[in-house]
Amino acid sequence: MLLHAALTHATRYLQSLPERHVGPRATHDELRQALYVPLSDQGEPAGDVLDALVQGTERGLIGTAGPRYFGFVIGGSLPVALAADWMTSAWDQNAGIFVTSPANSICEEIAREWLLDLFDLPRTAGLGFVTGGQMANFTCLAAARHALLRRAGWNVEENGLYGAPRVNIVAGAEAHITIYAALRMLGFGTRGVITVPADEQGRMRADLLRTTLENLSGPTIVCAQAGNVNSGACDPLRAIANTVHEHDGWLHVDGAFGLWGRATESKRALLDGADLADSWAVDSHKWLNVPYDNGIAIVRDAAAHRASMTTTAEYLEQSSGVERDPFDFAPEFSRRARGFTVYAALRHLGRHGIAGMIDAACDRAAQFARILGAHPRIKILNDVVLNQVLVRFDDDDAATREVIVRVQREGTCWMAGTTWHGVAAMRISVSNWSTSEEDVEKSAAAIVRCFS
Repeated sequence: MLLHAALTHATRYLQSLPERHVGPRATHDELRQALYVPLSDQGEPAGDVLDALVQGTERGLIGTAGPRYFGFVIGGSLPVALAADWMTSAWDQNAGIFVTSPANSICEEIAREWLLDLFDLPRTAGLGFVTGGQMANFTCLAAARHALLRRAGWNVEENGLYGAPRVNIVAGAEAHITIYAALRMLGFGTRGVITVPADEQGRMRADLLRTTLENLSGPTIVCAQAGNVNSGACDPLRAIANTVHEHDGWLHVDGAFGLWGRATESKRALLDGADLADSWAVDSHKWLNVPYDNGIAIVRDAAAHRASMTTTAEYLEQSSGVERDPFDFAPEFSRRARGFTVYAALRHLGRHGIAGMIDAACDRAAQFARILGAHPRIKILNDVVLNQVLVRFDDDDAATREVIVRVQREGTCWMAGTTWHGVAAMRISVSNWSTSEEDVEKSAAAIVRCFS
């Protein structure tokens, strides 16, 4: 009975998304007043709690799952992925090792094969399912740390970083913040990161990377990106990879959303040379449109990947090598069984469906740029190569920020602001499988109204 009630609530919410006010409609204090009760001694009936939760959160929910949310690179949930996610919760599997969920392990194994094929990456690479882009970067850089220090004769897993050879960390000037967070967690810190200038679209300058590496010695990790968080631009990965490997370094590609471009012919050239890297971070909740808690860490050297993550204990029934123990490739042991939703989405869409979904999002971004760019007082700041559009109003910071606030309050759509090369901009990110041409027309009209 309780699950039927949940289905009714969820269905009602999903059906409201096409016309829903996209942003929140309640303040912090209003939401707290709606949800707060003293913790009781005896508890409350489950149905009452569910109803109260649904009613209390209603005005504080953001329509990120809907077709007109463009605030960050946040995909919605494909119906098949959402359904698989509900089943994942019902099955309640511990996805740590094969014996705690053989079914999830097999789904991860198959999804790994499909993903490496879609991205056209080395088929022998290690692949781990993690929480999102943050932990995908962490996992890949942990594998890099392991491999480079082992080459230098140092076992970082046993000895830590005290006394270890120094590892040079090089990143583009517009590397994503999750790279820096991963470096902190891995003990590298951020103060010593060597930054390579970017061009006008946010792409790392390959020529300046070469100069940088010529002046370094010792183990080196270079962090490039596929999909700048503002412009969507991709670093020149082939030139970068060739330079890094000439200096015996490790190239990591943060491809949280951009790497999905390799699954479609129309965008594949933007990611030329991505297959030459040593590791790749991807987010499934972005362009695969599966529910949250779904990131992917891919490492060319599967042995280094596994060695940097795995642990053993006498009480664990770990596989002998035939079966997949998921925690060999991810930081967590007890975790959600992520293989089910990714498997379901990939199997449902197939190659053409995935390519079509990515192409459609890019087309809708280009549509935004055409409509808004035709206005004499609106300027598009970036080359729209993927799903990101940067918009500026009256060439003025204050005017641009004011339009963003008005649009967020108006509710037709929601997008965030950013600072791009020192100036304020509206950032439109198109990532949802359900966004249509009509959604873009409606949203663009609302933006123009809020500006006028």
